Amino acid sequence: MNALALSNPAESGLVFLVDDDPSIRSGIDSLLRSMQLDVRCFASAAEFQRAPRPDRPACLVLDIRMPGRSGLEFQRDLEEAGDIIPIIFLNAHGDIPMSVRAIKGGAIEFLTKPVDDQDLLDAIHAALEAARERRAGAAAIGDLRSRYQALTAREQEIMAKVVAGRLNKQIAADLGVSEITIKVSRGQLMRKMGANTLADLVRMVERLRT
Repeated sequence: MNALALSNPAESGLVFLVDDDPSIRSGIDSLLRSMQLDVRCFASAAEFQRAPRPDRPACLVLDIRMPGRSGLEFQRDLEEAGDIIPIIFLNAHGDIPMSVRAIKGGAIEFLTKPVDDQDLLDAIHAALEAARERRAGAAAIGDLRSRYQALTAREQEIMAKVVAGRLNKQIAADLGVSEITIKVSRGQLMRKMGANTLADLVRMVERLRT
């Protein structure tokens, strides 16, 4: 087996496996543990939902055909709940239309059983990297929102006018204050936001709107 080992379990994140076949769970569990990956196994989507979710990068290896809620139905459930955990689907049959629906739904990969060890490990590596990137992006947005909320109401108002392309003298006229007051406030809000240029500030506002 030519497997991709991830040497640091804490950095490699957490793999959730949901499959109603005990032999599949056992085989994948053994493989992932041999690669020093932290894995939690479940026989159904409902069982997975009842389990605690540690605050770590994680991905979900999900059987697409299961009793009760199918993998595709569960994918929609997670999406509707705002849960964006990266998903790798497993299927016993090469069903192209089903694989297309899964990928369109945001799945990282769609693998056919019996799964090649290296293909699965590569998919997990990609899914955990996607999870880390999402967490980093969410943290950056959170920091940006905190900086914006630290602005005064007047600074937020001026910021909106600045990114809309209004000149200092135009903003001053809009607000009934002196141009020098706007210059000072503009400098303060730029420092608070950590923006070096107008382009930086515009990009920040665009990210806040997402």
